[in-house]
Amino acid sequence: MTRITARIGTGLVALAGLLALLPQQASAIPAFARQTEMSCNTCHAAVPKLNSFGEDFAANGYRLPNWKDKRESYGDDRLHLPDSVPLAVRIQGFGQLRSADRAAEGEEAANVDLQSPYFIKLLGGAPLTDHINTYFYGILAEKGENGTVLIEDAWLRHDDVFGTGVEAMLGQFQVSDLMFPREVRLSFQDYIPYRMAGITYERGLLLERGLGPVDLALGVVNSNGIDESRTLTASGYSRPDHSFDNNDQKSVFGRIATDVAGVGIGVFGFAGQQPNGFQQEAGNIDAPDSLPGHTADKRIAGLDLSGQVGGDVYWYLQGLYNEWGDFLEEGEDYSWWGGFAGVDWIMSPEWAFSLLYNYGDADDLDEVQLSDFGVTVNDDLANTRYDGLNLNTLTFTTSYYFASNVRGVVEANYDFQDTNDFAHREREHYLLMGLDAAF
Repeated sequence: MTRITARIGTGLVALAGLLALLPQQASAIPAFARQTEMSCNTCHAAVPKLNSFGEDFAANGYRLPNWKDKRESYGDDRLHLPDSVPLAVRIQGFGQLRSADRAAEGEEAANVDLQSPYFIKLLGGAPLTDHINTYFYGILAEKGENGTVLIEDAWLRHDDVFGTGVEAMLGQFQVSDLMFPREVRLSFQDYIPYRMAGITYERGLLLERGLGPVDLALGVVNSNGIDESRTLTASGYSRPDHSFDNNDQKSVFGRIATDVAGVGIGVFGFAGQQPNGFQQEAGNIDAPDSLPGHTADKRIAGLDLSGQVGGDVYWYLQGLYNEWGDFLEEGEDYSWWGGFAGVDWIMSPEWAFSLLYNYGDADDLDEVQLSDFGVTVNDDLANTRYDGLNLNTLTFTTSYYFASNVRGVVEANYDFQDTNDFAHREREHYLLMGLDAAF
């Protein structure tokens, strides 16, 4: 199995397995832990961060050599159902003290905020055959939103298509998981440049193959996220249906990775299209029907490095160069770049410490205002949205594990970015405390 595949969705996949719980009886324990008779810490350096065994376990489709021993066949030797439904719940709750007043105009700020539940997630994953496995998670509540369910990761994977050694994954996933999966980070703070570059959740197909010391990955996605679709109308046999893609563009991406002297090195590329800058802010622009209708090109080049010092220190670094062609004016390319670097120290089974630095340079989009292009913007923040690509933060996180699957989090974030009259009127320092648990 490739090391790249080991990174695709691994954190929550193993969490879903190793912490999955089926309440059949009072003494029930996490389903995969029960089936494999292993502790959660077998796969996690510090939950949710995976160790190398956890990456291999995920890459192998959550199978051990004896995985069928805990399966029910009901007399059908072609059926391998788990003896319990492998589901898990993850819940987070925080209290946050923020320095910046980020409330919308006319609304009162809440600089001291009790954020619980921050999210509740239902996770599931299992091997289905010797070569096929599946995984999903749905958000039951996130960031104060109740009454909705959002499915983010959800895919099926075959690890040896037509006996070629090619692994294929079809469904919803994060493009950025090829490098550093956001869902297994120890910090509350995000890998922000991934979100700014728009390479998180997509619907698509990912192919991977190991060639000696080199791992190759190639994918194609709809490039419209996971919320968009459109209705198809037909008067014939098909009747009304839905298309997951709401345009005729696809985006392609790939990564080449290897290890050199214990350092993981990856080169990433992405090419596709996206709505132009006016279309992205159409809801904040007067007379949106008159906006330019051209499509913008989107090109990304990335370099990632990672390694380990001793058995308890993990480091990683990501750089991304972005070029948005025709983004505002046709014939004009707008470039910007960003990245992040981090260190995780797993000091003991109880304590873990993380340091994360995020950086972004708006470059060609620095101090750009949409109103400069002859449109009337009714939201001043939207007028200067792309200047917000400037980023400079440092985050320190302390994790204390009350149990292998329950941790307390204390995190401090310092914002070094200079303030201005555009998109960064106040520095966004914060102090956060809370709990992160799975069962």
